[in-house]
Amino acid sequence: MNSEVENADAGTTEYVTATIGGQLFGLPISRVQDVFMPERLTRVPLAPDHVAGVLNLRGRIVTAIDMRARLGLSKNEDGKPPMAIGVDLRGESYGLLIDKIGEVLKLPDTGRELNPVNLDPRMEKVAGGIHRLDGQLMVVLDVDRILEIPLDAMAA
Repeated sequence: MNSEVENADAGTTEYVTATIGGQLFGLPISRVQDVFMPERLTRVPLAPDHVAGVLNLRGRIVTAIDMRARLGLSKNEDGKPPMAIGVDLRGESYGLLIDKIGEVLKLPDTGRELNPVNLDPRMEKVAGGIHRLDGQLMVVLDVDRILEIPLDAMAA
């Protein structure tokens, strides 16, 4: 009986969920460093639109990525300050600015599907699959894809 319980746990992934533009997204918890409220963003001259700026988080310089801009969505007009999910890539710290943080979901790996053909192309660029939940779709964010710097931005 114990081996069945262990095997059932082996094929699951925990996701930190977030809402951006009304869409539910999930980041594998293994990629998340922290969740925080960004303060004192400093703009970076000539940075791409999706780079909201940099901030100091407990002595670390963190590049803030505006996920609405990264996804090609309009700015949030509800007046609520964004939350941020801290991630690292190749030793650099980033804060992904989101509308609202959600809960941690533990989902079976067998429920993860490839990106459907009708997924919004803006989301497809940063999605690493989907999970169909009760009444909604959770898009799994691929941190590596989110933080890819487009070649046209590098040329600027």
